[in-house]
Amino acid sequence: MKAPLFLSASPMGATARGHTLAIEALENLRRHHPSLKVTARDLSQGGFGQITADYAEAILSHADHADPAFTASEILIRELEETDALVIATPMHNYTVPVALKLWIDLVLRAGRSFGFRDGRKVGLLADRPTLILVSSGGLVRGVAASQPDHLSGYLTDVLKTIGICDLSFVFLEALARSDRAEQAIAQGRQEIAADERFGSGPTAEVALLDKVVLPICCRT
Repeated sequence: MKAPLFLSASPMGATARGHTLAIEALENLRRHHPSLKVTARDLSQGGFGQITADYAEAILSHADHADPAFTASEILIRELEETDALVIATPMHNYTVPVALKLWIDLVLRAGRSFGFRDGRKVGLLADRPTLILVSSGGLVRGVAASQPDHLSGYLTDVLKTIGICDLSFVFLEALARSDRAEQAIAQGRQEIAADERFGSGPTAEVALLDKVVLPICCRT
């Protein structure tokens, strides 16, 4: 394994519950790969690019990948190319992804660079890799008791498939706005991660707590 890429999209940063479980999952990977280094990007802090008129013109004119308008997009795509696992911790905002994650998506999905076309259909140009997606929501979004629709998981599945990433595992942390359900949701999410064959703690390993985790992370904002 080269390195995992960790994307955090919560405005709560490192205090977000999804972020906490993501760190635990990354520490589980460390047990199998002691020298593992993590590339981390806090999308909620912004500063990683934007969609401008120059960017749109470069897309429409099929500009070279070295065009200055693609600088931010190239950095984000190379982060994916240089890693072989992906962990995303994101809240659900208004039924779907938050604006910070949507901007990352818009910069990473680029015709001729991260996806191409075959028989008129989009095909991914990036390598598949194990991907863990932790989704935090204030209400229930799954099952008959769902109180709100889920437009996040299907959308994010389609987005990642477009660039070639299909090996996805979703863990939902639901009803976090309810004090009587939040701790139960975290415990269940932790169990689901522990049972995952790639990101899990294994049958004998202990799941690390956030205040005990020390990872050499290349933070990028």
